[in-house]
Amino acid sequence: MKAHKGTPALCIACHGSKNAPRHRLSGGGPPTEETPVSVPITLTVNGKAVTANVDPRTLLVQLIREQLQLTGTHVGCDTAQCGACTVHLNGRAVKSCSMLAVQAQGAEVTTIEGLSKAGELHPMQSAFRECHGLQCGFCTPGMVMSAVNLLKDKPNASETEIREGLEGNICRCTGYHNIVKSIQLCQSGKVGNTGVAV
Repeated sequence: MKAHKGTPALCIACHGSKNAPRHRLSGGGPPTEETPVSVPITLTVNGKAVTANVDPRTLLVQLIREQLQLTGTHVGCDTAQCGACTVHLNGRAVKSCSMLAVQAQGAEVTTIEGLSKAGELHPMQSAFRECHGLQCGFCTPGMVMSAVNLLKDKPNASETEIREGLEGNICRCTGYHNIVKSIQLCQSGKVGNTGVAV
């Protein structure tokens, strides 16, 4: 493979491999080692300013779990299908497995760990506990984050609207009945603190 002058091509054998050394190919010669690119980003996570150096390919969920050690955000599918990785970005629910960390530059991110305030569970967390809105618990953090966002947008959501609002979150255990009951309990204001603001 011959590279254009001034723009060496990436080594195809190594491109995309997370742990492999990065090489550049130059006009027919042997590959040369290159230091991986690192990009500084600054964002707010759960109310705290965070600065990190990340590979531009790092996903937001990888930054959250691996660098910040906030492991409540789960990785279920890596394809934005299951919703286990849902977090809030500037107050909106997003799937952090389908977003690059660099895209969160300057943003406010809230993870499941950031929902509780002063050691008290968020009302949605309390409702899930009271209504047994979980079994294995793997999907629960993402489900709770989506539910909080749902009631923020539609505080008077009907059962049908709640079920439709959860379409981006998969639970393989419960059949959703107790999850819906949990959201309705939180919606009623009869659990813990009232209100669902993050």
